[in-house]
Amino acid sequence: MISAVSLLFHLFIQFEMKKINTTYIIPYPRDAIVTQPVDIHHNFCKLKPLSSEETLEEQLLLESIAWPETPSLPSPLFMNSSSDPAHSTFTILPRKREGQWQIGDKLEALIKIHDLMGRPKKYGGDVLLARLHNPTLGAGVAGQVVDHLNGSYSALFSLLWEGSAEVEVTLVHPSEAVTELRRVNIEEPDRIYFKSQFRSSLLTRTTTCNVCLRPTQPVCNYTDLRTGEPWFCYKPANMSCDTRISNYNGGYKTSLTTMEKLFQSSVNMKVSIPASGPANVTVFPKQKGQSEVNSSSVESEPSGYYYQGVWRALGGTTVHQFNTSSAITQCLKGKQVYMYGDSTMRQWFEYLNAALPDLKEFNLHSHKSIGPLMALDYANNIFVMFRAHGPPIRTVRVSSMELHYIANELDNVVGGSNTVVVFGIWAHFDTFPIGFYIRRLMSIRSAVVRLLSRAPGTVVVIRTGNPKPYTTILGAFVHSEWYTFQRVKALKAIFKGLNVHLVDAWEMVLAHHLPHSMHPQPPVIKNMINVLLSYICPPKGVFTSLADLLILGLTAFSG
Repeated sequence: MISAVSLLFHLFIQFEMKKINTTYIIPYPRDAIVTQPVDIHHNFCKLKPLSSEETLEEQLLLESIAWPETPSLPSPLFMNSSSDPAHSTFTILPRKREGQWQIGDKLEALIKIHDLMGRPKKYGGDVLLARLHNPTLGAGVAGQVVDHLNGSYSALFSLLWEGSAEVEVTLVHPSEAVTELRRVNIEEPDRIYFKSQFRSSLLTRTTTCNVCLRPTQPVCNYTDLRTGEPWFCYKPANMSCDTRISNYNGGYKTSLTTMEKLFQSSVNMKVSIPASGPANVTVFPKQKGQSEVNSSSVESEPSGYYYQGVWRALGGTTVHQFNTSSAITQCLKGKQVYMYGDSTMRQWFEYLNAALPDLKEFNLHSHKSIGPLMALDYANNIFVMFRAHGPPIRTVRVSSMELHYIANELDNVVGGSNTVVVFGIWAHFDTFPIGFYIRRLMSIRSAVVRLLSRAPGTVVVIRTGNPKPYTTILGAFVHSEWYTFQRVKALKAIFKGLNVHLVDAWEMVLAHHLPHSMHPQPPVIKNMINVLLSYICPPKGVFTSLADLLILGLTAFSG
């Protein structure tokens, strides 16, 4: 039975989710306009069962990230009514108050989506990205997109620097393409598949593995006993399930769809929308006595912005610049840093390994993509380790014994004031039912809670997913921002309220002038590492979390 306290907590999570800097939905009075992204999938996906309390949390979370209803697609497909960036426009709306734009103002751009025939669209659901930037100043900030569900959108920006600020709006996918992206994740969650090799004496066989296996033959159940995370392989004929020795990426189902028109590079996939007038404004210093102008009742502050190529966090966190190896070494001196996740987390390990000449990687003869990778600076007592997360993970052939779940790894970390735990888990989950990802995060969250309970001084840092490039229909079905976008929101909601720190890679990549990349380029990684190190080594005398303040209050009270 769910307690009243738990229910209030989950309602709080739902409320807070609406404030995350992302796409908002302004509903019409009728409820049927929004379709919840219910985790519907074919019954060959056997997901981890949830408790009643977790079921309620998942329901609230799914409601909070619900996407507008998108149109069903006719057969044969006619594209005339599909969103067309070339016919669409955005317009910067006038300042709410007379006078010049000032730092602290909120700028709003109204986006009007038209179809290929030039007609205004009457419904929402398009996937849009927006940023405000100034390449000369090395400045940029992510915008918040509001869907009005009638073919129009608002892009909202905080004005944070003095000088020119240019609006950029990108149509990632038309709403019609979202219909297809939603369909394949429901009907073909096994379109990316995996393989395992089995060996017994001189006999070797290979079978397909997945969390979603169609019931065509007997299966071996490799569900993790501690976390309950499911994983299955087809059982090889005349061999025991215990003879599995390796795991690797099997590939992609190539006959995904006949909807190629919905995913055309330079036509309707990640294409800029032109401005109907000026695309930039000039921002002046904020005058004394002037209050901030709010242009919308639905808004959220960005997590930070770039200025002169340096990321400046908002919301109370100060990001320091660790520009020398000695500065990084001094911060990490005496620290054990455990990194878990995918290749975007391995980037951070590789960055530190390259930036610190005294940090020497120890050869464990493990595969680079899986690990464990370990580096030591003996003189400064620095230990840095990376290990990939457990299935699903697309990689070369590795021993099945090397597939470790993050939650289990965290349960083996002693923790303490000299321990830093960092993880990022997102890129390999986009093509699966979102319920699979939610359950994985819940499992990790439980392990984080256990870690912080036994060792409150442990620093825990989470990296979100980020925008990435794709130019083909296959790339869209694997790497679409629509998939990643929802999972970023889910991650933020699930870890909301815990004493953990967030590196908002989504905004840090979106706001930067460099092209989007699955593995962000060195200038972006450097800024991410600066955020990480600022969490590890905050200014002395500054309380870094609510937990610190609570500890101080309890100490004073007991004294």
